[in-house]
Amino acid sequence: MKKVAIYGQNYIKETTQIAVEKLIDVLLAKQAQVFIEREFLDTQKAFVKENTEITTFSELDATFDLLISVGGDGTILRAITYVGDLAIPVVGINTGRLGFLATIQIDDIQTALTEIFNGDYKISERSLLSVSTDPEHQDIVSTHFALNEIAISRKNTTSMITIETHLDDEFLTTYWADGLILSTPTGSTGYSLSCGGPVIAPNAKNFVLTTIAPHNLSARPLVLPDSKTVTLRVNGREDQFLMSLDSRIVTLSNTTTVTVRKADFVIKMVELLDESFLATLRKKLLWGEDRRN
Repeated sequence: MKKVAIYGQNYIKETTQIAVEKLIDVLLAKQAQVFIEREFLDTQKAFVKENTEITTFSELDATFDLLISVGGDGTILRAITYVGDLAIPVVGINTGRLGFLATIQIDDIQTALTEIFNGDYKISERSLLSVSTDPEHQDIVSTHFALNEIAISRKNTTSMITIETHLDDEFLTTYWADGLILSTPTGSTGYSLSCGGPVIAPNAKNFVLTTIAPHNLSARPLVLPDSKTVTLRVNGREDQFLMSLDSRIVTLSNTTTVTVRKADFVIKMVELLDESFLATLRKKLLWGEDRRN
């Protein structure tokens, strides 16, 4: 018997409710133990309240076999905060738009879960960024990691900021820009890409530094080994700046030093056997699309 957790954003959306109904039907038919995140359950009570075999969770432990995220890629970024270093495999049901990480469509839930329960899937291990600050910031002590990227950006000003950047103990440069993104391979198809960064294969051992609206033409994206430690210091007309870890945002003082390195654990993304990164590039990003093809 599998112990399965379901997570979604806590707002009402028709496609989400349809997906949850299908999920629960399939999971209970397969005699799985079903747990729904407590706040998400509040938006799904119209159906779930009839199922006495379903309980809730507010945190996970290593006894769970699978976490199913219902939503888009942003929902998965929230879902992994529950997983952390527990090594629980994560799979995404796409009720959003792009679905680069959440690849299973609602109509395919039955087939996909049957394959997963039969063991017909593969695991894609995704590296994460781990961040620390000096002085320590309480909001990121417990959830200090990001799957997509860590971004530094200006706050309450139209003026650019400067970001002094070191790789290990060596000075790289001081960026003059609206901000700076440090992205994982997984995040290379997100915010970094929209700012001109390269696409990196998920299994590559790299990170990429991408500036946000730089004020000099020589500020190009930089691909670096994921063994590097990146240290950032910000200065600007305002006394504070913003730092985002995926979709979570904190405000930091300009006196803060931010240190980012590769996390010592990975997120295990479930992929069906007929899925591949290259196929997703063609399908989701229309990679190399040309009428001559």
